[in-house]
Amino acid sequence: MSETTAKTPVDFWFDPLCPWAWMTSRWMLEVEKVRDVEVRWHVMSLAVLNEDKLDELPAEYRELLAEKAWGPVRVVTAAWQKHGQDVLGPLYTALGTRFHNQDEGVTRETVAAALADAGLPAELIEYHDQEDFAFDAELRASHKEGIDKVGQEVGTPVIAVPGADGEQIAFFGPVVTPAPQGEEAARLWDGTLAVASVPGFYEIKRTRTKGPDFSNLV
Repeated sequence: MSETTAKTPVDFWFDPLCPWAWMTSRWMLEVEKVRDVEVRWHVMSLAVLNEDKLDELPAEYRELLAEKAWGPVRVVTAAWQKHGQDVLGPLYTALGTRFHNQDEGVTRETVAAALADAGLPAELIEYHDQEDFAFDAELRASHKEGIDKVGQEVGTPVIAVPGADGEQIAFFGPVVTPAPQGEEAARLWDGTLAVASVPGFYEIKRTRTKGPDFSNLV
């Protein structure tokens, strides 16, 4: 009788607003097909990350965070709290498809449509504009869990995997567009784990020449 080997858990923190996290998440789903891993989705928030430094941000980005970032992440957090972690992946896919692939805009109506796409109760949209958010503590705790693994100077996504010594290896990114497919996705995954596992590794970066279009979000 052959033994069944459990898949390696990959914890992925996302904000549904971020197009870079969206691209990385689609790559991660491709990695699930070519490597023995299983993604576990978690919520983080660019609004929480930047709430104490809005005055330092460009006006366009400041407006995006102040006016549009809270609603979607509140709805995602409420769905998680009321219906379990398993709904996060399908809801993220529904939101991201409408936000980033179909350019529908970050509106209450778009979020409501995504809830329907994911088969979730329509009444969850009521959390969208709930300033005294019922699950604010849970949102902030999930955000803190992810960001504490990589530091305050990065954003979303955050990915964490088990290391050889039992401690998690965590990193921001990789930032990539378009999302690699097939063996290209596997090579990027293997390479990312290789550099992230080196204790002294700090950063690898190059000038960005193209990327996702943010204009549909504002």
